Amino acid sequence: MSYLPYTDGERAGLLAALGLSTPGALFEDIPAAARAGGIDGLPGPMDECALAAHLTELAGQNDPAATPFLGAGVYDHYIPAALAGLVSRSEFATAYTPYQPEISQGTLTGIFEFQSHITRLTGLDVANASQYDGASACAEALFMAVGQTRKHRALVSRGVHPEVRRTLRTYARFRGVELAETDTDPQGQSLTGLSEALTDDTAAVIVQNPNFFGVLEPMTAIAALAKAGGAAAVAVCDPLSLAVLKPPGACGFDIAAGECQPLGLPPSFGGPHAGYLATKESYLRRMPGRIAGQTTDAQGRRAFVLTLQAREQHIRRDKAVSNICSNQALCALTATVYLSLMGPKGLVKAAALSAIHMDDLRRTLVSQYGFTQVFDAPFFRECVLRPPEGAVCDWGYDLSADYPELAGARLLCCTEKDGAERRGRILSAWEANR
Repeated sequence: MSYLPYTDGERAGLLAALGLSTPGALFEDIPAAARAGGIDGLPGPMDECALAAHLTELAGQNDPAATPFLGAGVYDHYIPAALAGLVSRSEFATAYTPYQPEISQGTLTGIFEFQSHITRLTGLDVANASQYDGASACAEALFMAVGQTRKHRALVSRGVHPEVRRTLRTYARFRGVELAETDTDPQGQSLTGLSEALTDDTAAVIVQNPNFFGVLEPMTAIAALAKAGGAAAVAVCDPLSLAVLKPPGACGFDIAAGECQPLGLPPSFGGPHAGYLATKESYLRRMPGRIAGQTTDAQGRRAFVLTLQAREQHIRRDKAVSNICSNQALCALTATVYLSLMGPKGLVKAAALSAIHMDDLRRTLVSQYGFTQVFDAPFFRECVLRPPEGAVCDWGYDLSADYPELAGARLLCCTEKDGAERRGRILSAWEANR
């Protein structure tokens, strides 16, 4: 095999096969402002020490408050100092799943504990060893509902994270599942609209709580409507919010899925993170991935095994419930250790402080800075606010691309780290530059 550069003729042939005229056309989807114009101005070669010092100097120019109050699915929560020391131990150094699991009792113990934490948070019977991320976990929840009900239509609230909805559409396209979006109103999911959209062939009703706007949904009423229509009720939940909100299992939901990132995983520019997936026992055989179970060995000692692996590598492909073959072992372990370090009281405090700080920020922006609250509804740690006319505000998340009707409005977020001192510093800087 040759590794020599392509000739001009070969490059032209590749571009023609792609329907492109120039190599630059490959990058047209990248905004022009984000493209490098060339390599002019770059410093010359450096040794390792000089390069480290140069990068440290560049990093010092970053403004830690450059994008304050940003959430929208990835959150900057406080991570206990002990967490990194525990999960970076050499025996946990692999992010992958063991292929000879019964000899990896420590890894299986961690998985079992992760599952136990998730079932307690969600109020459901069983959880798997984790998914690649929250979006793929939601897609697998959809397929669980389709397999259980033997129907091929699903209702997805527009209050579900836009990236999750795009992932659902991608998955559904290749499985013959019809997706229909239901609208939200200022008080959350429109129950009247949901009732009208439900049909006999609806397999699932998928709703996020708190929804993408931070608003709390009427979860018990939504689950009841779904059940009355013969559909599975699927909840997309922020796991930290479940420390203070009624869990989906107690609201009558059949499946819960979501992103574990708030549980001790840093934002890390979007990943790697892990997804969780939990369900009622009646859906157990529809669950993808793997489940660690507890048993006893030949000497009667406590032991762990992989109880369920309904995946294509273990059973006939036409019987496999998913092509998910692994789990995010290290990220799931990180979430497990975080939950263990925080405990119930710590989780409640982190969630409560996040909500309190967001409400304090909202009141300050509305009363002193002329912002308008878009949705007059209960919220958790995110809220949609509209800056005053003529004000340039780059805080939070710009909703205009995903929700054109909210052009100009910003989705703002606070965590337990956004105390009065930090909020005041950012507000003062903004006021000085208006």
